[in-house]
Amino acid sequence: MAWLYLIAAITTEVVGTVAFRYVHGFTRPLPSALVVAGYALSFYFFSLSLRGLSLGVTYAVWAGAGTAAIAVIGMIALGEPISTLKLASLVLIVGGVVGLSAAGGH
Repeated sequence: MAWLYLIAAITTEVVGTVAFRYVHGFTRPLPSALVVAGYALSFYFFSLSLRGLSLGVTYAVWAGAGTAAIAVIGMIALGEPISTLKLASLVLIVGGVVGLSAAGGH
């Protein structure tokens, strides 16, 4: 169950971060509400995931997966430039998350 909470934490954090693109100084109510709700839910789910996972692995997976997801969304959906260095860096992030998870998630 802890891994499901962590997936929910990552997903809600990504939603909140993508919504940041559209807040325009928090002058737009819907994206602003998505940012606040996304981060609040993310921290809530993150805290629940810590009941069954170690802090180090949980935080690394949460931060790394969120960072990689936002970078991919930026490149694919938001038209941000794609480069070999960006793609190689994403591979390193994902590799680090997988390595930490394999080293022990409890």
